[in-house]
Amino acid sequence: MRLILLTVLTMCAFAANSVLTRAAVEGGHLGPGAFSILRVAAGAAMLGGIAAWRGISVPLLRRARLPGAISLTAYMVGFSLAYLTLDAGLGALILFGVTQITMFTHGAVTGQPPTTRQLCGAGIAFAGLLLVLWPGAGSVADPLGAALMVLAGVGWAVYTIAGRGAADPLAATGANFILCLPLLTVLLIGSDLSGDWWGVVLALFCGAVTSGLGYALWYNVLRQMQGATAAIVQLSVPVIAILAGAVLLGETVPLVVMLAAGLVVGGIGWAVTAKR
Repeated sequence: MRLILLTVLTMCAFAANSVLTRAAVEGGHLGPGAFSILRVAAGAAMLGGIAAWRGISVPLLRRARLPGAISLTAYMVGFSLAYLTLDAGLGALILFGVTQITMFTHGAVTGQPPTTRQLCGAGIAFAGLLLVLWPGAGSVADPLGAALMVLAGVGWAVYTIAGRGAADPLAATGANFILCLPLLTVLLIGSDLSGDWWGVVLALFCGAVTSGLGYALWYNVLRQMQGATAAIVQLSVPVIAILAGAVLLGETVPLVVMLAAGLVVGGIGWAVTAKR
């Protein structure tokens, strides 16, 4: 029961990242570059401060930290820029759909293939993802925004895979954020850095609470969860983000997005209720 509650809390934090980023970036309160930099800086400060308070060393100068830092940078860049054109729920749907596919592929390649039931569930969820990504006049996703979110999804999958072996989730997440900050600053320093105080507040809260603490909690949950299940469970985030975006941001939810979300939920339910 404890694992379930922690997982639900983590998924709500992930959905909040989409809503907060969309509110700040698309709302014109802060440019995507400034939002990402402040978000990572706040996360690094929060996690570094907690680690110092607990007397834990943050492992920066280790080769194992590079995959986490680089993949976190790719995720942050794609995530923030994509929300210039994508709704909160739609962006989350693309993000975690791509994450699932990447993680399943990694599992199959490394000798941990998902079960038949998990594959069926993933296939149902993937069908929902195709509904919103399929090009054409009826497409609800901006092509550039979708491509950026695909980049973010691959980055998040690699970040998740790298975190499964973390001995200390808090220290590992803190190190990733600290190392990500200079990389992100170099990549985004020339982008739009304008904004107002409300955008700064949203970025700091997103970085310190829903990202920093949320990711540390996720690394902790990952150690108790099978890889394929971790991939599938994350697909609940788009549904939460769609509902939150509609209620908090007044975003419209097209019928095709509702249908896609239904397929995603159905796929999750089928996959995670397997006996083993």
